[in-house]
Amino acid sequence: MAEVIDYRDFAGRLARVMPRWEERDRMTPEEWTEHAADTAPRWELLREFQEAWGYVQPDGGPRWPRWTEDERQVYVKRLESGEFGENEDDDLFAGVDLALPVLKALDEWWDLPFNSFTHQPRLYWTNPVWPPTVRPDPSGYGVSEGLPPGNPFTGPDTDMRVCVMMAENQYCNEWGYPAADSAQPDPRVLVSDGEDWVLQSRSVSEFFLQLAVQRLPTHFGHTVCIGMAPEGLAERIRAELPALGLLPWRELGEQTTAYGAPDAIVFHDEGMGDFEIIAAGRTAGALERLAREFGLDWTDEIREPEPSEDTAG
Repeated sequence: MAEVIDYRDFAGRLARVMPRWEERDRMTPEEWTEHAADTAPRWELLREFQEAWGYVQPDGGPRWPRWTEDERQVYVKRLESGEFGENEDDDLFAGVDLALPVLKALDEWWDLPFNSFTHQPRLYWTNPVWPPTVRPDPSGYGVSEGLPPGNPFTGPDTDMRVCVMMAENQYCNEWGYPAADSAQPDPRVLVSDGEDWVLQSRSVSEFFLQLAVQRLPTHFGHTVCIGMAPEGLAERIRAELPALGLLPWRELGEQTTAYGAPDAIVFHDEGMGDFEIIAAGRTAGALERLAREFGLDWTDEIREPEPSEDTAG
């Protein structure tokens, strides 16, 4: 890792490749769809981020395939004819609305040859939902409700359902996109917080990058975890380190913002997570330099990266 990567510049790179939602009202629907469909630079940013933190794709095919062949046959049969066996209770896709298209960006993510989730899912501690299922869930399995009237994501006369594509392991949080946006190639992602749906990422492609940002540095990098930050540290982090440009990550009570430094990322939780501050460095030296900038000594608290063996399964 001779090359130093300065994550203080990350927000600018992110802004250059992600959909420009602030300009949507100035585009025709056709122009916006074409703009949002240009996903290749976003996946390249994901690939570069993974490799920078030491991810190397294991040999062989994905450990978490999109579906088994039997499931695919059932899905195609339902999609083409609407028929399913003799008993609707046996329908593996009871929570799926087959009239809704599957997103371009979601399809692409599953097929990425460098997809670290499908090859090493235990890095992530989440469950994918494929095909996406709607909330409220007609099968009764999904825990979240749909969007309430007057929500900021859909109009008053549009579909109020949410299509869930990923869930926290115990389904305490679910991530999805408005069913009303299912014709868009790369729409915004919402997260259920137990009571409501709030904005998590400005696109599906940004969500999967953000998920990698949350998971990979603390696995492959050197880390320091601080339960309660010393007085003034959180304020200095916010003032002196630029945010990565991602929205606060919400999961299990956390509300975490990521900040960039040379060869390091600092996560500050303003919610109810186990640690208020987690610093992850590509090298131990990066964390030691960062600590000196803040007048701290983390030398004895730095944790080594997780074992390098294949953690898939």
